[in-house]
Amino acid sequence: MGTDFPARAVIDLSALEKNLNQLRKCDSNVSAMAIVKANAYGHGGVQIARAALEFGVKWFGVAQLAEAIELRAGLTGFPQARIFTWIFSPDADLETAIKADLDIAVSNPETLLRLVSVARAVGKTARVHLTIDTGMGREGALPDKLSPLLSAAQLASDEGTVEIVGIWSHLARADEVGAGQDATLRQLSRFGQSCKAAEQRGFTRLIRHLSASSGLLWYPQAHFDLARYGIAMYGLTPNPARATTASLQLTPIMRLEADLISVKRIPAGHPVSYGGTWVAPRDTYIGIVPLGYADGIDRHASGKIWVAANGQKYPQVGRICMDQFMVDLGNTPDGQPPLNPGETVRLWGDGSQGEPTADDWAGAADTINYTIVTALNSRVPRIYI
Repeated sequence: MGTDFPARAVIDLSALEKNLNQLRKCDSNVSAMAIVKANAYGHGGVQIARAALEFGVKWFGVAQLAEAIELRAGLTGFPQARIFTWIFSPDADLETAIKADLDIAVSNPETLLRLVSVARAVGKTARVHLTIDTGMGREGALPDKLSPLLSAAQLASDEGTVEIVGIWSHLARADEVGAGQDATLRQLSRFGQSCKAAEQRGFTRLIRHLSASSGLLWYPQAHFDLARYGIAMYGLTPNPARATTASLQLTPIMRLEADLISVKRIPAGHPVSYGGTWVAPRDTYIGIVPLGYADGIDRHASGKIWVAANGQKYPQVGRICMDQFMVDLGNTPDGQPPLNPGETVRLWGDGSQGEPTADDWAGAADTINYTIVTALNSRVPRIYI
């Protein structure tokens, strides 16, 4: 959209470095995989990956195969970057994936055999991580299907068309306490058993990875060889009810701000936005913020959130629209508008200037902070500092 777009997400790369260093303190012996799926949780996949490379990260995770191929193209000139991907359709273009030197997750013998066939035709060894379902219920081999997968892996490895690089799973409830802790320990046990089974088949040097942000922060026994740095890398807690961002010594790296496109005075009794759900209780100034639910601003937060400017908070009023929403600016003693068109308001950030955080937005919209930043539309420019 360029400079004409009246809003921007400012991404602080120094805060990214700080967060990476803070997470490394959890276990300095564990390698880091920066998860940059979904456009790096809305922060910009290639830009975040390049910055993380500068900060010493060598592994990168992206869910969709198409994302992984795009990321590889964006990291041309960085052959040391290892890119791991785990979602693709049965008829996906595995030839391009192998040529791009991706690390590919495989859950079943059928996919592995197809990968072998493509690798043989391409004349290049495919790199594979075996996916284990330890209790998440998504992709991955269940315990009773692990033996056939390992047998297929042995045959593929012996032929030399496939290199079995790693074994991995994903924790479903590591951010919880109580029953979630019990479930996590069960998953940890199943993963350990799966790793042992792989070792007994001769796979003694696999990279084992189970932990994402929650496992890294709260389960030292689940660290293994590689940890997947997800939401925490971006300075957000996996679960604010368990630990706040501040208590984890993390710093949100995204600040979303917008320039008011209009400021006008409305009389008492004047309705604002669709449905007239908010009516001005007094004569007041209304500011128009040029972002809406088409940009990823969650409509469920309508009337329950605020923006900030110059250290002052201004409540959002009425329903959030597709491309804009309104805030109540109030009045000043001299009758002049508190803010003028073109002045900048902060929608979210680290809270240092009175603005909400992504956690505040999540609370207002009855969702999680992941959705707040990830949903930010690509039409909103990202500015890196």
